[in-house]
Amino acid sequence: MLRLRLKVINCPRRALALTDTPRPHCPDCQGAGSIESFYGDYDTGEYAGSDFDFCDCWTAWAMPLLPLPRWTRRTPPGGYSDEPPF
Repeated sequence: MLRLRLKVINCPRRALALTDTPRPHCPDCQGAGSIESFYGDYDTGEYAGSDFDFCDCWTAWAMPLLPLPRWTRRTPPGGYSDEPPF
């Protein structure tokens, strides 16, 4: 069963997209949507990184619905000023 929500995506341009949400009470991933597995170096046995496998309760897809205009960015083009407003 799909649990749809709206999300802002940035690739290739900011757009409003429809995405799937992981089940919050999934016994495998506890609502995170992915399962982390650690792996080590073969020779030393030290930690070498992590892999994330998608859980079956969630599909990682996004369907862009509406491109957003450039003026909807949160940060102004010149950045924020540290000048006091008075």
